[in-house]
Amino acid sequence: MTVLCVFPENGPQTREVITDPAAIGERLHGLGALYERWETAAQLAPDADPQSVLEAYREPVRGLQQLYGFQSADVIGVHPEHPQKAELRAKFLDEHTHSDFEVRFFVQGRGLFYLHPGDRVYALLCERGDLISVPAGLKHWFDLGAEPHLQCIRLFTTPEGWVANYTGDGIGKRFPTLESFREQYA
Repeated sequence: MTVLCVFPENGPQTREVITDPAAIGERLHGLGALYERWETAAQLAPDADPQSVLEAYREPVRGLQQLYGFQSADVIGVHPEHPQKAELRAKFLDEHTHSDFEVRFFVQGRGLFYLHPGDRVYALLCERGDLISVPAGLKHWFDLGAEPHLQCIRLFTTPEGWVANYTGDGIGKRFPTLESFREQYA
């Protein structure tokens, strides 16, 4: 289940919890972020190759490419057997920004995005069918979990725009990991 929690930036003591997809979309739209639910009639195997995934979601991907000028799309997957899963997790847990959109569509699995505009932190548990676009310059971090299971479509306007610019703020350490978030809120 997709869940959005809104916390004060000093920690997760108090929160607002939103589970309705339309309400989540409205709330994130106010931050300049895009949230949508995508469905496909295609039956994808759990080990579907990237080309099959892109073909299954061809129309919504094409729509975003036309709307925002994305030049390319690819598919990335991380599973519990990935030899660098701990390094990948650590890399994304530090708060950072990008000079371009960060767009992810969850084909399979889950992940936890934290968005940090102003004095609030928005935690969005994304699952299969969720699309999130984090605007350029918005501070955020991501937890793929200790035993990651995700396959995502990524969209890019330029490869350089996806480089992480770390803030040096340890704020992510004050908020729940993917595992504890799921226990508490999902």
